[in-house]
Formats: sequence, C-alpha cells, structure tokens
Amino acid sequence: MAHTVSFSARRTRLMNRYHARLSTFGRAATGFTSQPEPRTIGSFARGRQLTAGNYQFAGHLIESLESSIWDLDMPSAMFEEKLHGFRWLDDMAAVGDGPARIKAQEWLFGWLDRYGKGKGIGWTPDLTGRRMIRWINHAFFVLSGQESDASNAYFQSLGHQTTFLSKRWQAAEPGLPRFEALTGLIYAGLALTGMDQHVKPAIKALAKECEDHIDLEGGILTRNPEELLEVFTLLIWAASALSEAGQTAHKAHLDAIERIAPTLRALRHSDGGLARFHGGGRGVEGRLDHALAASGVRAMVNTGLSMGYARISAGRTSVIVDASQPPSGAASSEAHASTLAFELSSGRRPLIVNCGSGVTFGDEWRRAGRATPSHSTLGIDGYSSSRLGVGSSASGRDREWLIDTPSSVEMRQIADQEGIRFQAGHDGYHSTHGLTHMRRLDLSSNGRALSGEDTLVAVSEDSKKRFDTLAGGMAHVGIPYTVRFHLHPDVDAELDMGGTAVSMVLKSGEIWVFRHNTGAELLLEPSVYLERNRLKPRATKQIILSARAMEYASRVSWRLSKAQDTPMSLRDLNRD
Repeated sequence: MAHTVSFSARRTRLMNRYHARLSTFGRAATGFTSQPEPRTIGSFARGRQLTAGNYQFAGHLIESLESSIWDLDMPSAMFEEKLHGFRWLDDMAAVGDGPARIKAQEWLFGWLDRYGKGKGIGWTPDLTGRRMIRWINHAFFVLSGQESDASNAYFQSLGHQTTFLSKRWQAAEPGLPRFEALTGLIYAGLALTGMDQHVKPAIKALAKECEDHIDLEGGILTRNPEELLEVFTLLIWAASALSEAGQTAHKAHLDAIERIAPTLRALRHSDGGLARFHGGGRGVEGRLDHALAASGVRAMVNTGLSMGYARISAGRTSVIVDASQPPSGAASSEAHASTLAFELSSGRRPLIVNCGSGVTFGDEWRRAGRATPSHSTLGIDGYSSSRLGVGSSASGRDREWLIDTPSSVEMRQIADQEGIRFQAGHDGYHSTHGLTHMRRLDLSSNGRALSGEDTLVAVSEDSKKRFDTLAGGMAHVGIPYTVRFHLHPDVDAELDMGGTAVSMVLKSGEIWVFRHNTGAELLLEPSVYLERNRLKPRATKQIILSARAMEYASRVSWRLSKAQDTPMSLRDLNRD
C-alpha cells in the first residue's frame, strides 16, 4: 500500500519540529533531585549482540562493528524509531560491563551531538517519553566516568526534552503513545532540578487518560493484549515513582491499575505468555509477572469477558477465544480479522496459536497476518471476517483499518461437572455470503480434551436468498470454506491413522491427537509463526478441515485430545 500523509499529519510533524527547536532555548536541568529506581527489564543476550555490532530491530539485522548506530543506513522508518526510543539501553544496562557501557555512552552522546538541538525523527511525544524514561533509569550507567561537560550536556538535553513533552504530549495518539509521553513527563518532573512544575499537570492528564481510554473491564480500544501490558507497566512505573517522591497518583490512575490486573491475568496462557491477538505478541519475557507483582493487586481473574476475550481452562489446558467485535476506526490500524479464533496451551507449551503480527516483515506479511486464514478459526475461501480499508491516523501515514466488520458477536459460557462449554456466533460473512459463523467449544473438566463444532448457517430469508445466489452461481458446488488450526513451531505434527487424524508431540513429551467425524477433507500443510524479534517468519504447520457449504446449515465437528498414555501430571523439564 502506498503510504500518503494527510494535512493533519503534516501539521503535527511541523509543530513537533517547531517545539523541538524552541525547547532548546528553554530552561536546562542541572542535575537530579531524586532518581526513580530502574524498573525496565533488559535482555542480556540482546545487549551482548548490540555490543558485538549486531543491530537487530524491526525485523532487520545490520552487522557493523565499526559504525555508530547513527551512521547506519536505516532500512525502515520503524528501525530508526526503535533507535531513537532508546529501549535498547535496557539491554546494554543488563550486560553492564565495560564494553557495553562504552558503546552505550558513545551512542547516547552521539545522539546528543546529532539530534539534541531538536533534529531528527526522534522528537515525537511518545519516542521522547520512552527515551527519557531510559535515560533517567540508567543515568548512573551512562554517566559513569564522564567529564563534567558531558554530564552538563546530558542534563541540559533532559531539560529541553521535558519542555518539549510539556508542550506536545497532547499531540501523541490516544492510547499507548500518550501514556508513554505522560509517564516520561512525570519521571522527568520528579527527577530533574527545576522541572517539578510539570508534575501536577502531568498527574492530572494521566488520570484523565485512564478515565477516557481504559474501560470499566480494564481494556483498551485496540484490544491488543501486549499493548495493554505496556500501558499497565507504564501506569505502575508512574505510580511507583510518585510514591517514592512522597506524592500520590490520582484515584483514576490507581483504579485503572486495579481494573487492568485481572484482565491481564485472564489473557495469560498457562505457559506464561499473553494471547497473541490484534497485533500483540507474547510480551517481553518476565514483564507480565514483574508488573503484576509490582501492582500489588490481589490475584484474581475476570469471570466474564476480558477485553472481549473468553478464557476457559481446566487441568493443564488454557484456551483463549476472541469473542467480541474487532476494534474499529483508528484503533483498528493494527487489528486482525480474528473473530472466534482461539489459542490453546498445555502446561507451559503452546499447541494451537494464531500466526501473529507480520508488521516487522513488510507490508505483505503485515497484511497476511491480519487476514482470517492466519488465525485458528473458520474462514470462507477468499474472504476474511473483517475487510481492510484505508483510514488516516492523526500523527502519520494513512493506514489500513478494519471495515465491514461483524456487527454482532453473541457469546455464552456454561460450566458444569462435565467441563466448560463456550458458544458464540458472528455475522461477519452475512453481507458477503448471507452466512453466520457459529462456534462451539467444549473443554473437559480435566483439560484432556477440547471438542469443537463450527457451523455456517443462513438464518433469515434475505440471507438464504444471498446464499442461493452465490452457491448457485458456483455451478451448484457450494461455497468453499476451511477451519484452520495453526500449530506452534515447537509442535512435531504428522498425519496418522491412514490420514484420518493428526498426531502432535509437544516438547514436554505430551501427545495430542486431532480427529474429526465429518465429510471434510483433513490436511496438514505449511504455516508460519510471526515474531517481532526474529529476522524472518518461523516455519510451522497447520491442520486444515476443508469443506463446502451446500445447504443453509453446514457444519464440521472435530476433537483435540491427549493420548491415553500421556500422564495427567507431567514434569516439564525440557528447557527452551
């Protein structure tokens, strides 16, 4: 898709540039009044890679031991933004040795020399907030052994960036970008000399954002679980920094933390990772546990939907289903056509997954990852349950939003001694084919079996006429559809029982078997697993049930179950 820039986006960039330059004439900080405890979690392995000259960001790897990161030929705007956000400083600090410190100091003061006067793409509210949090968190690491001139330049720049944030935080897009900007402003106001006047307005603004953009169930508009974790983490950091400085966050801020915690617990699989929906990944390793512990919110989970997701779990098995309408408008710029898709984990081993977000692998992978066939659900051949259209964001390029989405998603859940039953339906194919998709999932009380049934049905007279027109126009061969089950790359799968079943072996040693008892064709085909921290998609497999809707109601039934010789309690000692 050719990216265009709207008038409002051009104006936003112009005003950011203007205030960035203007801020360099403002008041400079001279030191710390207090310094929040470092809370950001870095990766030791990534820090080692960076120190060795292997720069992997946004799906690209550049090997250049001699060059400064600011001399690199930037392969994409996203790659460059990752550098300007300085999240990599967490990784360098995780290593913490002499070579890592020297590199980190070279790159930070290199940024000051080139961009400190208000130049470059890094002067946006969200990147500035993200960068300031890292600079303040790791001040001791980057200032160790530096001359007074370097320290003065560092504090002067922090003061200028604080002034910029105080003028431009409102220009950040609502949601995560604005939470990053305001948290950075609170950090700076608390930590830096002469910047305390920014704290009270930022506290008030952050509370207002919590009221406006975190709903009563602890969810956000994008319905992205990983983004919710990032917001949750920022709110905890801000509240903790205020508490350490003898101040208190607003009630709306603290209430938002209380609401989000049980939602995140419900969106966490038994393997500790988040469900991968609507552009989100598993989350940074350890961040969810760390944030939940730091929140102080007692352990509980929502009993109903959590940000539109249903969770059913028993024994070692957890299943999370996308059971609500997808995001709409600007909130859907990274959303997926995943209605009624599910993921399943057994113990700490993922089994059924969605392909994930392809955003770091280019526009084609990004678009493919958003389509219904990249999710573990039913799809009509050639169509997704939501379609893509172009919309304009407030701060940048025109983006593809979800349009023509399901207008109705109905769900109910019943639990008894036999297990848990989930039933839901959506009308995402009504406008195109006159069909409603209904899905039933039954999880046994011991978690050893998940039975499912997927139905396409034409309900009303109008929908039957639309179905008849389409089915009749296809030489009376019906409407082809597939039910897909994408497998995690660590699952070893093969056709079994003469091609009538699929056997799957997990790294833990558990064996699961997939069967069906319908006239659908069973296939085991290649698939991909998309992860942001890799250079290319990982190869994996998918189970496909292929069938045709010939009548007003067409259904396929299937069953995922543990093999009889798989023990109920398993010591999963195999390390990744």
